[in-house]
Order: sequence, then structure tokens, then C-alpha cells
Amino acid sequence: MVEKKIVKKGDKIKVEYTGTLDDGTVFDSSQHDGHSHPIEFEVGSGQVIQGFDKAVTGMKLNEEKEFKILAKDAYGDSNMQLIQEISRDKLPKEPEPKKGMWLGMQTPDGHTIKAKIIKVTKTAITIDLNHPLAGKDLTFKIKVVGIS
Repeated sequence: MVEKKIVKKGDKIKVEYTGTLDDGTVFDSSQHDGHSHPIEFEVGSGQVIQGFDKAVTGMKLNEEKEFKILAKDAYGDSNMQLIQEISRDKLPKEPEPKKGMWLGMQTPDGHTIKAKIIKVTKTAITIDLNHPLAGKDLTFKIKVVGIS
């Protein structure tokens, strides 16, 4: 009889997954165009959100599981300090800003971050620099398909 390997910290694993929000909206999946593209990561290394790391620990090869990760263990709660107003004269003329658009913004150290426009007036726009999934609880259905 072959003993099944159990996922532990330091293992490199492959996981098929579907992530949904509380309303059932799929926000991410390893299934693309009918092909499986499992996520690969080292357990406990910080490559995935904390709650995901915790959930896979102790699973066996080919085991399936569904679990919920609260916002605090996923992308954190929404931070009101990351919602900022910018004068429209500081923006390029084109394209015309619209609510729901994404902007690429450069940090002082040269990194690019995404900001979502959440309000537009004649004189200013309001942007949200929080991660798009901040403040949201996440549900995952997963299957461990590789352990090494």
C-alpha cells in the first residue's frame, strides 16, 4: 500500500482552483479556455495569500476542498487612506476619465501600481489604490494535483 504524501511547509505544490466572491462571481480560476493551468507555489513561502497557504497545509494529493478566506487573511480590509482625490489638471487630456476605469500610476521608487477611478467630477477624480479584492471574503474550491 502506498502512503499518500501530505502537504507541509516547504513543499512545492500544484493546485487547481476556482475563486469566487460571496455573490458567486468567479474572480480567478486555473481553468482557462478548457485547459488546466494549476498554480504552483512553495507552501509557507508567502507566494500566495496567507489563508490559502493555511488551507492547503495537511491536504493529500488529489484531495479536494472548499474553504472561505476572510478579507483580513486575504487582501486585507479596504484602507480609506488609499482613496484619494486628484485634480483633473494633473491628468493627461486623453482618455477622458470615467468611473470604473483603471489608471497605471508610478510610485516614487519607479514601481507601477493600479488605481481604480471611483468618482469623476468636472474638477477632480477620486481613485482607489486598494487591491481590487481588499475588503472581500474569498471562497476557493481547490484540488491538490502535485506535491514535490
